Amino acid sequence: MHSTTLIIGGGLAGLSLAYRLQQAGHDYHLIEARARLGGRIKSLQVGDAAFDLGPSWIWPGQTRIASLLAELGLKAFAQWSQGTQLYEQGDGAVMRDAGFMSMAGSYRIVGGSSALTDALAARLDPARVTCGAAADSITDQPAVTLADGRVLTADRIVLALPPRLAAALAFAPALPHAEVLTRIPTWMGAHAKFVAVYDTPFWRAAGLSGDASSRRGPLVEIHDASPLDGSLGGLFGFVGVPAAARHAAGDQVSGAALAQLAHLFGPDAAKPLAYRLEDWSAARWTATPADATPPPGHPPYLMPRQFAHVWDGKLIFATTEMAPDNGGLIEGALAAAEAAAAEILGG
Repeated sequence: MHSTTLIIGGGLAGLSLAYRLQQAGHDYHLIEARARLGGRIKSLQVGDAAFDLGPSWIWPGQTRIASLLAELGLKAFAQWSQGTQLYEQGDGAVMRDAGFMSMAGSYRIVGGSSALTDALAARLDPARVTCGAAADSITDQPAVTLADGRVLTADRIVLALPPRLAAALAFAPALPHAEVLTRIPTWMGAHAKFVAVYDTPFWRAAGLSGDASSRRGPLVEIHDASPLDGSLGGLFGFVGVPAAARHAAGDQVSGAALAQLAHLFGPDAAKPLAYRLEDWSAARWTATPADATPPPGHPPYLMPRQFAHVWDGKLIFATTEMAPDNGGLIEGALAAAEAAAAEILGG
């Protein structure tokens, strides 16, 4: 019997699920509220190089991402960590090789994380993918009404978006225990990331790794973001200024970040080819007001039992925040898609 699945959300989980369903010959339609695909995976493009504005790292032992990269013809490379690490004290004094947690041992994707989502999107049937389509309400027919009034129907609906965004949709009948969804923090929802791109990774010649931590800010943790071939240099940092203060400060955050990079790595750091502040707390289709305050640590992401089987299996959650393992990570998004595909194709 012909069966169709409507996927709401074109981030990594949604794209991965659509790819799996297409490979299995299962009918699907993926909708995305943004004008682009990729969700929290996004890049600053400078020439031929892409610099991650969202998630960057993968780790050894994460078998799903390793397998998918091989399948898509993509490669990973070790995060640059050779050289001296810097630590900036609250008074601005800079110490060498002190007080820092390096990301040595992690890996990044050649071409940036967006190479992964771009490769998945390129393999999907474009007739089955619609951007600029924001879901507004969902019924157990099942049917989805979009913000522009269009109604889409399917045999089942997959919510491949952060739980708090899912909770903001109107459901008929109402979801029992919906308040559980509102208590699941959106991964990266409170964060802002600053990226600066240079002609070369000049700090390496000075014996610096690009790693730095700071009690002064505005960047509290900094890493080398250069592409594998070193054709350009890149530094990125996580902004330690709270979301409300970032929003009020506007462009001053970027100016202060460049001044801080120059203080740490020398005057050349004040003159990037390009830079970008990506504030995920202000991204409408990523975060909610509840995400402005970050969780105290990595949340214990798992599928809440109340949402493992909704509307007789006609409503499925597939998001990294509700993954069976590696929740919040790239691997977690793939794990969530894998679990949803097993439920759909095995049913």
